[in-house]
Amino acid sequence: MQQASGGGAPPPLFIMTLLGAFAIIFDETGRVLLGHRRDMDLWNLPGGRIEAGERPDEAILREVMEETGLQVRMEKLVGIYSKPGKDELIFLFRCVITGGELQQVTSETDANRFFSPAALPANLIPKHRERIMDALAGHSQPIFRRQSGPDARTFLRLRRQ
Repeated sequence: MQQASGGGAPPPLFIMTLLGAFAIIFDETGRVLLGHRRDMDLWNLPGGRIEAGERPDEAILREVMEETGLQVRMEKLVGIYSKPGKDELIFLFRCVITGGELQQVTSETDANRFFSPAALPANLIPKHRERIMDALAGHSQPIFRRQSGPDARTFLRLRRQ
């Protein structure tokens, strides 16, 4: 590979960080809303990837509406999460329902249901379980946590063994 005339160092490499936004939504009895994914037998918090040009607070409103049919208002930022070896940052917002109607089936979920924190499904993504516990802890400031453990596909494969 040849360098352009004039020498000097090669241009810097830019690393694109994947950004995600997820919501933790409790009902009036303290149960947490989870969606069952269409693409695999796993439950997770509503949320997903932040689109280009979108802020995390805008993404969470869009994602919750797309996945649940609910309109929400953000109460607070619970935490910001990263994953070892991955260029990802995940924002978790505590939200309250302000409108809409809970849809059982959407383009991304085949069920949406509220669960007691003491009876979360066994096939809940472990990182989401940890985020729920963080929200229940009621910290006054957002948590910054590096989450280890298997990704969703690896967790599902391990459950089948």
